[in-house]
Amino acid sequence: MNESDIIFIDNHLLAINKSAGRLVQKDATGDPSLLEDAKHHLKEIFGKPGNVYLGLIHRIDRPVSGLILFARTSKAASRLSEQFRSGTPHKIYLAIAEGELPDKGRWLDYISRDGVTSRLAQKGEGKEARLSFRRLKYNNGLSLVEIELETGRHHQIRLQFSSRGYPLLGDFRYGSKIKFGDRAVALHAHSLTLTHPTLNEKIKFTSEPESFWSDYLS
Repeated sequence: MNESDIIFIDNHLLAINKSAGRLVQKDATGDPSLLEDAKHHLKEIFGKPGNVYLGLIHRIDRPVSGLILFARTSKAASRLSEQFRSGTPHKIYLAIAEGELPDKGRWLDYISRDGVTSRLAQKGEGKEARLSFRRLKYNNGLSLVEIELETGRHHQIRLQFSSRGYPLLGDFRYGSKIKFGDRAVALHAHSLTLTHPTLNEKIKFTSEPESFWSDYLS
């Protein structure tokens, strides 16, 4: 992990810009994870003996890039986890989708997880999934959209866009035919606003997508 990956750090929080294709937490592949790399980095820069505590509060999919927030203390982890459970953090994503989306919209679906994928379901059979969006740019048959994620279902954004005929670039699992970077989907966790766990005041973290995004819309 590079120093430039760190967006914010204090005694309680660590915000990192995750690159696409990188695991947040170790899985069955055994590939290196952002969590383990971040612990090692903190151990080095602060010269800490023994194990370094770092609480995993939320996740984003491996092919997705963007902001990940970790807790540096158990107190911060507990308070942040409660915020995420209650749905109070404000989460904004950026995405590039195939096709011309409307100027803006709000979608409500019901999603059921089906192993490593998710599918739309009937009310009562799946969990409610809500998001709103606005189109920022349209060019070359592609739309750049800003998404406000109201719920956090498995593959929610990817599935809701694909099911309406607007798959995200690089998302071969959900119907895209256009390659996007290396093991990447054109979805980026852009900003996260929540209450600081000890200062009790709002704090906003922002992460910008990689520069090659603009190549697809120029």
